[in-house]
Amino acid sequence: MPLNIQPLRVMRKSTLKRIILVLLGICVVWCMSLPFFILSKVGHESIRVAAENTLMQKRKVWTETSEVQEMKRIFVKFLDDLLNNFESFNFSSSHFKDNKEKLQSLQVEMEAEKAKGQSKDEMIKELRSDKLQLLQQVTRLEELLKLQMNKAETKSEDEIPEDKNCQLPRMDGFPDCMGKLKWMNSMWKSDPCYSSYGVNGSLCSFIVYLSEIESWCPLLSGRVARPAVKTLKVESYKAEVKDNFEGLHRSLVNKTQFSWIQQRIKSMEEIWVEAGRSLSQKYNLTERRAKQEMSHPTLSLVPQILVHPGVITNEADLKIAENAFSGGPLGELVQWSDLISTLHILGHNLHLSASEGSLKEFFGISNCPLQYSKVEPNLIYTDIIGLRQIQTVLKTSWTDYRCIIRVLDSFGTEPDFNHAVWASNHDLKCPFGGLSLIPMQFYTMFPHTPDNTFLGFVVQHQLSSEEHEQLESTKRQNQALVYGKRATFWQGKEAYLDIIHKYLDIHGTVDDSALIPDYVKNHGIVKGTEVQRLLRQSKLFVGLSFPYEGPAPLEALANGCAFLNPRLEPPQSSLNSKFFKGKPNTREVTSQHPYAEAIGEPYVWMVDMNNQTDVERAITSILNHNIEPYLPYEFTCEGMLQRVNVLIEKQDFCSAAPSWPPLSALRVLKAEAGVSCKKVCQRAGLVCEPAFFPHLNNDKNLASYNVDCQTSEFSDKYIVLPAYNSSSKQCLFQQDPLLFSCVRSDQSLVRICPCRDYIKDQIALCKECI
Repeated sequence: MPLNIQPLRVMRKSTLKRIILVLLGICVVWCMSLPFFILSKVGHESIRVAAENTLMQKRKVWTETSEVQEMKRIFVKFLDDLLNNFESFNFSSSHFKDNKEKLQSLQVEMEAEKAKGQSKDEMIKELRSDKLQLLQQVTRLEELLKLQMNKAETKSEDEIPEDKNCQLPRMDGFPDCMGKLKWMNSMWKSDPCYSSYGVNGSLCSFIVYLSEIESWCPLLSGRVARPAVKTLKVESYKAEVKDNFEGLHRSLVNKTQFSWIQQRIKSMEEIWVEAGRSLSQKYNLTERRAKQEMSHPTLSLVPQILVHPGVITNEADLKIAENAFSGGPLGELVQWSDLISTLHILGHNLHLSASEGSLKEFFGISNCPLQYSKVEPNLIYTDIIGLRQIQTVLKTSWTDYRCIIRVLDSFGTEPDFNHAVWASNHDLKCPFGGLSLIPMQFYTMFPHTPDNTFLGFVVQHQLSSEEHEQLESTKRQNQALVYGKRATFWQGKEAYLDIIHKYLDIHGTVDDSALIPDYVKNHGIVKGTEVQRLLRQSKLFVGLSFPYEGPAPLEALANGCAFLNPRLEPPQSSLNSKFFKGKPNTREVTSQHPYAEAIGEPYVWMVDMNNQTDVERAITSILNHNIEPYLPYEFTCEGMLQRVNVLIEKQDFCSAAPSWPPLSALRVLKAEAGVSCKKVCQRAGLVCEPAFFPHLNNDKNLASYNVDCQTSEFSDKYIVLPAYNSSSKQCLFQQDPLLFSCVRSDQSLVRICPCRDYIKDQIALCKECI
């Protein structure tokens, strides 16, 4: 009998339907309650203050939420599979279809719940953002608390605590005392000078300073004010010639800017000491006397001299001191080295400065009064950069020292460039002009500008006994040494050097061999003693037309080596040369070395580098001459000692009527129209002496020199005065003494020129000057 399975199918179908509905109901309830459970858990955790616990709880919630989402995904997949299985059966019952629709509707609801879960994720992210903002607010609150604490501390600091052994005195008659005490309480560490007076942060030290050093507060019981420091006037001093450099070397310790200068000083110590002895034997240097004011009784009774080379200071940032050991320019350093040596040997008390800070220290610029009066200098040696720094440090009070300043100025400053107003009105303003000093206060390397003072330097030709023995066997070779440490100086000179190479082997001391001819034997950058050895081996020192006016050509002559001096066509000046542009003068440089040019043959030979015949003529003549070493006295150690000693003793820019040089040395000459006083004096074998201009600047004195002034007038419109108009017989006198000039001329006026004689090879001094 066939089995009737229809009832079984109906029963199975009904049972299965009930099971599915129950499961679906349970799932719906579970899914609906789960988000609320999560949100309530998140809500409880988000209100916690501790940031770290909150973060851990959020991570836990996130993990649980992720697990629930995964379970939901699995369950939805199970329902999809179950529905698909049911669809595979051929159930035609409409009741099942209704249940299927309910299942699909339930699936839609679950998708909606899933979307809600995603929105909950977004809510969690927002909660995390709120947490970050909360942390930022906490940080701000902490900062505010710190500021509040600092204010409280500041307030407590403003309240001056009374020391156990130092009570605040009565402030009657001292209205500013409390304010000064409060300032001192917060600012006493701002300047170390307060500590030097014993200020240590205590109330007692404040009161002692403000009552005894300054006068803002009343004295403490039982204490007395310190006596004011008095300036000791000393009628005279004696400067003794020194026979060693020990004191100078001690003062140069840790002064790195003076490293090259000290090296040169050490290499010439023996020569300087011997020159000092020699000069002392010739002239009485033991009774040198001069008036000065001493600032403290413990200071030695010798002149105080400030030496401030602005060119080597860090503020100038020229790197001259640093580059000196690698082929950099040495001219200025040579002059500073020799000036310092000269001043030391002559027995003067030197104060070396190489920064604006050391200037402030020397001049006593500080927030505190000085414990003792500052050193009052008798002389200040500086350069144009250094003078600008002194003006910056001293401000308007620099003029108190104007007349004792000496400015080292290699190429010189002419009066019309020096005068600030004149330079401005005549388009002569330049970076190094307009200082409005007396032109003779500028000290030059060479005696090329008579309006300035010739300071000079020393040519290092003399050797110590040990060096002399080493070079005694040096023999003259058939070679030439080229003057030019920079390879760039050699560029464009190949044809000139080729001519010389036909006659002589060529040596060099150049920083870069790659840019010079292959036939040159390059020794690289070497020390001074090695340069002297090469010069003693060579017959010819070859100029390349640059650098201008350095010390090396004179060193060659001192070592018996002739100098080939190139002419400059046209002559170079600030009007046509990039190198001289900005220099405060219009002096024309006619050769690489004008001073050597004046020495002449057989020591110095002038050549046109572009003229082969001229070059060969000079070389042939040089090879046919044997010259002995030659050096003008003014460039020896003894010559510089003599010159500087006289200048220190006699040259005076502080007196209204200076008496040096003596009037007995004056020679008055007339310069025809268009001729300068410098030229007319040179023609007569004399030099123009600007110190005599004031004497000639009146008609009474001119009458004694056969100048007939029928009328006269003072004017500041010319720079060639005093002068004479021959047609009207009118004398014009200079109204502004800073405009006296030896080097200018006028096409319509005859100049009245003050000339003087000079000692051979010592042009700075007249025969009656020593």
